[in-house]
Amino acid sequence: MLENYDQIKDIIKSKYLIDYDTTEKLLSMAHEIFDGILEVRLNTVWFWSFGMTDDYVFLRGMEKLMYDFIDEPENVHKLMELLYRGTVEKLEFLENSGLLCLNNDGTFVGSGGIGFTDELPAKNFTGHVRMKDMWGLGESQVTVGISPDMFEEFIFPYQKKIMERFGLTCYGCCEPMDKRFDIVKSVPNLRRVSVSPWANKEIMAEKLGKNYVFSYKPSPSYLAVPELDEEEAREHIREVLDVTKNNHTEFIMKDNHTLCHNPDNIKNWVRIFREESER
Repeated sequence: MLENYDQIKDIIKSKYLIDYDTTEKLLSMAHEIFDGILEVRLNTVWFWSFGMTDDYVFLRGMEKLMYDFIDEPENVHKLMELLYRGTVEKLEFLENSGLLCLNNDGTFVGSGGIGFTDELPAKNFTGHVRMKDMWGLGESQVTVGISPDMFEEFIFPYQKKIMERFGLTCYGCCEPMDKRFDIVKSVPNLRRVSVSPWANKEIMAEKLGKNYVFSYKPSPSYLAVPELDEEEAREHIREVLDVTKNNHTEFIMKDNHTLCHNPDNIKNWVRIFREESER
């Protein structure tokens, strides 16, 4: 924990050690087992988000962070700059070491969704994957309690500089984006925006239009019960589909930590969604 900001000088840079020998052994084993059945690829995801605010909370804790925006504004910028530099150094290490992989296929990207696009990789791609050949993700769920003005002053400037290094970017996860989108849309390569259960769907539909993917995340609580209430699920799905009929919309049912021992819940939800989307 960073009990006080005098300790910033004691934060040590990360070092990245790659066990290439073990990687090659596992790759060889996978070829031996799956060749002729599945395509074997050396592929991995080295990061989920470059939002940096999760790391801030790990260092300071949520309560201190909330007070810091008022009591320690200069130090907030100082720590965000440190986190920004560390994140960029990690990404550049991965890029220079050939450890990034394309995610413009069926790969999970952003906070939900798949990466299929013909806009990636970049036109001058020669096989060595760079950030500009990939989807990236920025988010700041943990700062949901601060104002849009504070977000714009303390958080987003550091995220924006990283977002612009990627070919295309996604933004958001659980935080409602209706009050932040006008800030985030300043990034020209933004394409996918998360619309969480706490966001105003009507506002987001109007703001996103057809310029962005309306990446809707229904609440998984519908499925976390002994038996799905099909009427309630249908009503909710129909409502969102009606609101987003003029958008490019995807439904991402995620964070299903339990189906209450009833896997038919998810099967029936998908069936209802297909029926309503066809309608």
